[in-house]
Amino acid sequence: MEFRRLGRSGLSVSEISYGNWITHGSQVEEEQAVSCVRAALESGISTFDTADVYANTRAESVLGRALAGQRRESLEIFTKVFWPTGPGGPNDRGLGRKHIIESANASLQRLQTDYVDLYQAHRFDESVPLEETFLAFADLVRAGKVLYVGVSEWNADQIARGAELARELKVPFISNQPQYSMLWRVIEAEVVPASERAGLSQIVWSPIAQGVLTGKYLPGQPVPAGSRATDESGKNFISRLLRDEVLEKVQQLKPIAEDVGLSMAQLAVAWVLQNKNVASAIIGATRPEQVTENVKATGVTLDQEILTRIDKALDGVVQTDPSFTG
Repeated sequence: MEFRRLGRSGLSVSEISYGNWITHGSQVEEEQAVSCVRAALESGISTFDTADVYANTRAESVLGRALAGQRRESLEIFTKVFWPTGPGGPNDRGLGRKHIIESANASLQRLQTDYVDLYQAHRFDESVPLEETFLAFADLVRAGKVLYVGVSEWNADQIARGAELARELKVPFISNQPQYSMLWRVIEAEVVPASERAGLSQIVWSPIAQGVLTGKYLPGQPVPAGSRATDESGKNFISRLLRDEVLEKVQQLKPIAEDVGLSMAQLAVAWVLQNKNVASAIIGATRPEQVTENVKATGVTLDQEILTRIDKALDGVVQTDPSFTG
């Protein structure tokens, strides 16, 4: 496993991280989830990403139990706040001070830790003054409950505004977590340049496009049973990619992957890591073997010829419009 610095901070993260959206507390049984976490640890992954909303808090609890007994200082544990949790009352969502502080304390309990390495605003909240959000983050940092803060799916302007406040409040604001893959490149035009100016790195989710870039979804065929396309939490994200036009193009990546000695999933993960502003790519898994296979993308360099062939194969189905951010 190779490691990269997160933003301009002193925090190093494994360039492949393990995330438990959809899987833990929902798609797989806990014993299987624990096996996947163990496979991640054995493969050299030290960075684990979750969120309070995943499986309505159950995913955090599963991850906390799976990591119990590990040396805390050897892990980087990330979680997020914004989406509704609990019964969904008026203060059970958003980036207001009450929800942030209460959610952070609850996440720490579920994760069985005194602090999280990175606490992320899961989306931008138009209904709350940004100053209130960052002051709450600052207080969590001062209290030692959060080491660094980040955001997820913020656009370039929102990142710039957040960075300005973070500087004023001396909050270590170091990352953005966007969707990014060969098929979904909306961050490249605006978000990445804004992040570079602000000293942020990307921690990208869905580098395999919810499994579409593995090639297992075939044009004209029903989706495989038990896949993310059948999961209530994931199917809304993947449905836009399950067009025959896209699936036919994805099949053209198979000979490219073979030429570089990678599986299609490994090629997809390696591709996002070619972007120097990407510090880590989040992978998920329902089986330990998936973790073991996908981590082989670490340290891979794809030359320009391969990158050009990928662009040619996917021509016409790649989304680049920055307005789709978030």
